[in-house]
Amino acid sequence: MRVGAGAIRALPWNPEDPMGFADDHLIPLVDSGLGNSAYLVDLGDGGALAVDASRDLRALRSAAGRHGLRVAFAADTHLHADFLSGALQLAADDGATVLASATGHRGFPHRALTDGDEIDLGGLTLRALATPGHTDEHLSFLLLDGSRALGVFTGGSLIVGSAARTDLLGADRAEELARAQYRSLHRLAELPDQVAVWPTHGAGSFCSAPSGAERTTTIGAQRQSNPLLGAPDEDTFVRRLLGGLGSYPAYFDRLAEANRRGPALLESDPGLPPLTVAEIRRLVGQGAQLVDVRPIADFAAGHIPGALSNPLRDQFATWLGWLLPEDAPLVFVTAPGQDLAELAWQAVKIGYERLVGHLPMAAWIADGGEQQTVELLGADRMTEGRPVLDVRQDAERAAGHIPGAVGIELGDLPAHAEEAPAGAVVHCGHGERAMTAASLLQRAGHKDLAVLAGGPDDWAEATGHPLVEGT
Repeated sequence: MRVGAGAIRALPWNPEDPMGFADDHLIPLVDSGLGNSAYLVDLGDGGALAVDASRDLRALRSAAGRHGLRVAFAADTHLHADFLSGALQLAADDGATVLASATGHRGFPHRALTDGDEIDLGGLTLRALATPGHTDEHLSFLLLDGSRALGVFTGGSLIVGSAARTDLLGADRAEELARAQYRSLHRLAELPDQVAVWPTHGAGSFCSAPSGAERTTTIGAQRQSNPLLGAPDEDTFVRRLLGGLGSYPAYFDRLAEANRRGPALLESDPGLPPLTVAEIRRLVGQGAQLVDVRPIADFAAGHIPGALSNPLRDQFATWLGWLLPEDAPLVFVTAPGQDLAELAWQAVKIGYERLVGHLPMAAWIADGGEQQTVELLGADRMTEGRPVLDVRQDAERAAGHIPGAVGIELGDLPAHAEEAPAGAVVHCGHGERAMTAASLLQRAGHKDLAVLAGGPDDWAEATGHPLVEGT
């Protein structure tokens, strides 16, 4: 099936250089916190195609504004588990046609596509390729100029150096979907060598098996270097893919269904009104979650009892979604100069709607509010014999850890706080996750905690002792 889109003039490009097309007409929009890339394609005459756009459309709208573009099409490769899609918002705001898999059974108006369906973009064509594996209904989108393939938006199928995980629909289906992923990757590998590969998931994404720093590639490069494509048979492929999977954030289990229904439309940017100390006390008493987003040194020096430390940074959304229920009212404790808009958007893009407001910590201090502290240590001050708790991911720990350290992943800590050693020095790679862990342990009643301001490499350098590999 081929669907007409009206006369949108394609921009000129060199047909011998598909990557040159990308340089001139494709704008990657990287969310480094979630490890994902969305794409904006300039189709000419002011029209654009958006692929796998997040609900946080600030970067996309900024890029579209700079280039004088209006989004005419919004394509989603799959039902995303790690962020809410912005496609429905683009349909409402820009009149974009939403392009998505028919087998996703989305509950809102969209152009339902099956394998081989083509969309006329006006000089260019978008062809849907069924590539199940990461999810059941996964599509890749091949961008064509006539019969010449320019590039393929691969979503969570073929990614740089790997393929996206296949266990999001349950461990009982992981192998079945890994075998589907094998067939999907080999289908994509049949495209010409020069075809550009534009994945959604990349380095830093919990949807991905391990991958390198590059976010785009070509079919030829992946055929030569991707260890999964280099697997001699399907069984080896499955072992390699499943063997590289670690844990993933708890909120992944609910967002795919939210994207199937369609996220609520936003009439304005989310806001965070200021709150008084009295309001904070009342809200916490009614079950609101208190999230301290200040830097770890500020939290260590003094924080409101019961507050969860989650410093505002690129990875803020990941740990918010991993550790707190989506239906709880959220109250944020802030430091001067922190970006409240960034804070609100990071929460909203993963489905947290009940953002009550914020309180500057200075207001709590001025009111004489009770405070707790956490000892913050440099690697040269860690006391020999003091127990150590490592809250990094298991793969990080296996690559090198402090001898004798107890390993509990941060995401598992709320359910295993009683297994943490008393009076521990908590560490991660830099300190942020460790302070989050310390705040969770304090809430569970642990005392005399300390946090390493650094990671195991800093400890090894300070002490001259080697790290231990393996679990």
